[in-house]
Amino acid sequence: MRPVHVSSAQRRRLLVRRHLLDRSGTSPRHVTNALVAVHATDPATPYLSILARTTGVTLEDIAAEMYERRLLVRWLAMRRTVFLLDRDLVPDVHAAVSAPLADVLRRRLVTTLEKNQALPDVPDVAAWVRSVEKDVRAGLREIGDATGAQLSAAVPGLKTPIPPRLPSDTKQTVTSSLLALMSAAGEIVRGTPVGAWTTRQHRWQAVEAWWEDGVPPRDALEARTRIARRWLQSYGPATVDDLQWWTGWTKTATRATLTALAVVDTDLDGIDGIDLPHRHDAPDDIEATEPVAALLPSLDSTAMGWRHRHWYSPADTAGLYDSRGNVGPTIWWDGRIVGVWASTPGGVRTRLLEDLGADGADAIGTAAADLEQTLGDTVVTPSIRAPLEHDLSQH
Repeated sequence: MRPVHVSSAQRRRLLVRRHLLDRSGTSPRHVTNALVAVHATDPATPYLSILARTTGVTLEDIAAEMYERRLLVRWLAMRRTVFLLDRDLVPDVHAAVSAPLADVLRRRLVTTLEKNQALPDVPDVAAWVRSVEKDVRAGLREIGDATGAQLSAAVPGLKTPIPPRLPSDTKQTVTSSLLALMSAAGEIVRGTPVGAWTTRQHRWQAVEAWWEDGVPPRDALEARTRIARRWLQSYGPATVDDLQWWTGWTKTATRATLTALAVVDTDLDGIDGIDLPHRHDAPDDIEATEPVAALLPSLDSTAMGWRHRHWYSPADTAGLYDSRGNVGPTIWWDGRIVGVWASTPGGVRTRLLEDLGADGADAIGTAAADLEQTLGDTVVTPSIRAPLEHDLSQH
């Protein structure tokens, strides 16, 4: 059977609809589920990603769904990245991604402690790491939600220094590595921020604050299959390479997952792709609509949703991404990247990379003004500085 052809234009129409770039999102949870996972390494990104896809939703609404109603949770997952997830999806993500990641982080920490001779008098470093984890859990039960610094004060093992091996190595303690390991293992959860919504500091919570008996267990293959289905529902059709990159799975795990899922082949303008069979929103059924404008933050899930981004990126992507391929704040028009924006003390600045005509320029100006009103006096500085955004913020 010949693969179904899906053009780049059709994919962009699907992107606008499924990723709610028309601002049809009804709630923070709706947006999060539409994107499957919202990048949350930068604390401000989930807020800005959700605001860009909704109308009438406030910063307070987003925080309430995260920290009061606990419908959404920040979780270390795909590609060793923190994402905002619907709490109902966490068990699958944990089994499919985070638990295997925790095993990797544990081995890495033990190896580092051994090679750097951080614990020369400890015969079993792996057992020592497990004992400190136990102490952290006990500390959270005793003192409640706590920052990394507060946990370090309560758990002496966290203060253990890791001696640098090279002159270029920075001095550090066990704290950050072990807490990251514990979060991937589903032992602790990122809780409320310490300060404003843009702060990078947060409190840790025991996992039992979210799930009384811990994260519910799931079969790994079944969990991967459900994750792949969810991703294709929102990001398909796409390439196998896109799925493997997004999830961070091995080729073997990806192939096994797709075999269980039973996908169909597609032709993405000459590139081999895959999709779910019998879609209710097949590309041919998505009619062209009036273009919409959107200002998406750095590391937004749409801009970072695929490994191969040629079909929604300009021909010249120089300056849009940092040296590691992380995207800065972008302006979207009709399902593609057409410019960049920056948050500055003087307001939201924009720079278009092509002429969109009066209608496009006006729509983007309106979106920028709306975002500026929401931000007020707050300046959002991304943790990754793409060259174009950095230059725009300075001039």
